[in-house]
Amino acid sequence: MKKLKVAVVGATGAVGLEMIKMLENRNFPVESIKFLASERSVGKKLIYKGKEIAVELLKKNSGKGVDIALFSAGATVSKEFAPCFATHGCFVIDNSSAWRMDKGIPLVVPEVNPHDLKKGKKLIANPNCSTIQMVIALKPLHNFAKIKRVIVSTYQAVSGAGQKGINELKEQTKAWAKGEIIPKTNKFQYQIAFNLIPQIDVFTENGYTKEEMKMANETKKIMGDNSIELSATCVRVPVFRSHSESIWIETDKPLSPAQAKELLSKTDGIQILDDPENKKYPMPLFAENMQMTYVGRIRSDISTKNNALVFWVVSDNLLKGAALNAVQIAETLLKKELV
Repeated sequence: MKKLKVAVVGATGAVGLEMIKMLENRNFPVESIKFLASERSVGKKLIYKGKEIAVELLKKNSGKGVDIALFSAGATVSKEFAPCFATHGCFVIDNSSAWRMDKGIPLVVPEVNPHDLKKGKKLIANPNCSTIQMVIALKPLHNFAKIKRVIVSTYQAVSGAGQKGINELKEQTKAWAKGEIIPKTNKFQYQIAFNLIPQIDVFTENGYTKEEMKMANETKKIMGDNSIELSATCVRVPVFRSHSESIWIETDKPLSPAQAKELLSKTDGIQILDDPENKKYPMPLFAENMQMTYVGRIRSDISTKNNALVFWVVSDNLLKGAALNAVQIAETLLKKELV
């Protein structure tokens, strides 16, 4: 297989480190790799395949000679530097929100819309973590029965807010366990330890948060169907890794739980874990560091005679929700011989 020159931008962040692991674990064909970050991380040594590699300063000409760059350094950095990489002929797979709703830029989940990847589209957006795991489960059901409406409630891990979110939960939990005063909040609006916060990102004029609107808008773009109506409630929970989602769908055609299970069991990237009698269902505790998206609790909605189904989805937000999906996009570019 052709080997590529790869760059990881934001290499020292929580997602950047997972991107490096995914490139290694999935045996991505790397000819050379460089790690790029801001000035405060320059010189830090990271390990790739047993070798120490020093982090370099991200510059506008850093994309010269690079085939694929995985970006996870935030929207501001992406807006400034990603177009420079693309100008040098490099494919940029960006994990931030900078380009997701740009009409000219593909927003891709490889199991759902690989056809949106094109040779001339050098900038590619990685969707929001909560959207990715949901649309993988929605797509086969939509293909079979056409989804008309989705209502989703998310239970999102603190790692979705980066290393600062992880640290805040750790510090608050440690203080509580020692009987000490719980430290003041820094990353979140309120104490996250032993609490739930029904706000992720800022509120918009319609009463929904930006995170909730991302799920609605991104789903339509990825699925290629603007007729799908979606309402989300996104909640931060005191879990370190893996997002969970309770999803309700209404379909145009009848869709039984058994049919849904059969469809989902044949879908790449999904594992069915649905055996309530034996207490088997997806949980964040067991999804951590796993590359699959788990689906369970599949059942018909007993409150309506319409075609409606309810199910539960769990996936590691740092992997399929970010780093893994980005690497899978790179793998798809190779398979399609676009790079």
